[in-house]
Amino acid sequence: MQSSTPTFATVALAVALGLGAHHVSAATPLAIQTVQAAASGQTLTVDGRVEAVRDTSVAAPVPGAIVAVLVRVGDRVQAGQELLRVDARAAAQNAAASVAQVDAARASLEVASREYERQVQLHQKQYISQAALDRAQAQWQAARAQVQALQAQANAASTQSGLHTVRAPYAGVVVEVPAQLGDMALPGKPLVRVFDPSQLRVTADVPRTAMGTLPGGTLTMNIPGTEPGQWTVDAARATWVPAVDAATHTMQLRVPLPADGKGIAPGMFARVTLPAAGAGEAAPRVFVPRSAVLRRAEMTGVYVVDAEGRPALRQVRLGRERGGDVEVLSGLRAGERVATDAAAATAQLR
Repeated sequence: MQSSTPTFATVALAVALGLGAHHVSAATPLAIQTVQAAASGQTLTVDGRVEAVRDTSVAAPVPGAIVAVLVRVGDRVQAGQELLRVDARAAAQNAAASVAQVDAARASLEVASREYERQVQLHQKQYISQAALDRAQAQWQAARAQVQALQAQANAASTQSGLHTVRAPYAGVVVEVPAQLGDMALPGKPLVRVFDPSQLRVTADVPRTAMGTLPGGTLTMNIPGTEPGQWTVDAARATWVPAVDAATHTMQLRVPLPADGKGIAPGMFARVTLPAAGAGEAAPRVFVPRSAVLRRAEMTGVYVVDAEGRPALRQVRLGRERGGDVEVLSGLRAGERVATDAAAATAQLR
């Protein structure tokens, strides 16, 4: 039978909390609740970050001076919308020169074509040799090839003049504009950065021991400062990146976010709770009402009620909260009775 005499740890805790002797006053009976064990599979909670699935730094494919910047940070843009312009005067001059060269080559081709026809007629009448006919044919073919080559150059020059307009690759939000009016645009140099707010995900670095295919179940994602703030996602929608970081021995997990969240932006902090792969069955978890917990400075405890209805303060270690309850990691067992109102129990002991 369990003794009702207070243990040294209980007395020390009571003195630290300023409760004095265990004298129970005749007051309203305490509300008591029997601690129940909540069976649950093992979970793993890791920190993560919000990322955009589509995050693009747009560059100009041709060099030139920037003559117009048409967007600012925070602007929403549509697919194909003009973001900035690069000076296209040099390209326009090249295109005009190419067109002039094509016209001159076509005139030369026309002369060579007429000469070849005339040489064919003369050869049929046996007025010229086969060698003279072959020379005329070669000149005609060379003129035709030159027209084709110059026409291809002219088409390329015309297309290049259209590349001096930088456009949005998809509908999104402008988050960075490192380019300024007058800057020199070079192929591959980022000018505008855009991301798609409708496609976001949470990326977390998970210990290597949890790598592999996620078991069935759900993932819970918490993002402080957003609405609704917590999302539950089917574990089948999560993706493991098939690589392990050699320095941290972690594996990257990517979980898609619904598009209906408010206030979510890339770079925000997130916490992901997932079923631990291959963990098996977990030990029962013990929860008590939040109102049953007494906190004083560094001490945290609950009032355990014995068979005779007398409360005794016991120190416990707490875990995560779940609704109106809080998990007790140590110091309390399933089947024990606790006072659901710590303040009322404290008043009775004074």
